[in-house]
Amino acid sequence: MQADFWHKKWQDNKIGFHESAPNSLLTANFAKLNLAKASRIFLPLCGKTLDIAWLLSNEYQVVGAELSPMAIEQLFDQLKLEPHITTIGKLQHYSATNIDIFVGDIFDLTNKMVGTIDAIYDRAALVALPETTRRHYTQHMIEISNNAPQLLICYEYDQSLRQGPPFSVSGEEIKSHYAKNYDIHLLEKSTAENAMTAVENVWYLK
Repeated sequence: MQADFWHKKWQDNKIGFHESAPNSLLTANFAKLNLAKASRIFLPLCGKTLDIAWLLSNEYQVVGAELSPMAIEQLFDQLKLEPHITTIGKLQHYSATNIDIFVGDIFDLTNKMVGTIDAIYDRAALVALPETTRRHYTQHMIEISNNAPQLLICYEYDQSLRQGPPFSVSGEEIKSHYAKNYDIHLLEKSTAENAMTAVENVWYLK
């Protein structure tokens, strides 16, 4: 997907991917990562997700990456935080207590910029990317996070029946991207709430 596609989604407020509460699969499964309080959790393509507020309220630090400045301005408004904004390379860095968000192309984000990552929570990134981009993305995540463990939520459905995003990402594809670097465990499989022909799979990449 081109950047203009996502910018227009935010400008037109066509953000059906934005949930009105913290994701139930996150809240049910996050403890299985067995992370200490104050661990830094990276959310790729985070938007203004309420999952960030949930993580902060549970005493974790949040690092995010997002293409849309509009999304991140709305995020900080929701959190009632005034961000400090600086430019780092090609990215804008929005920061406040326990939160750092990098705005721009996620592929411009480096390990040095992002700092220590204790875990990745990917609900909306891998499934937002077309198949041609997903291998580049997964390798980039491994590199910038120093192979941090992941909680990964993916849709699986018959891709011939509808266009993404979100795209269908099978277990076999996840293994093809990550098996060299992780032990892969399926934690939960559930019917997607707004797509009866799809299932949501929760993966723990350890």
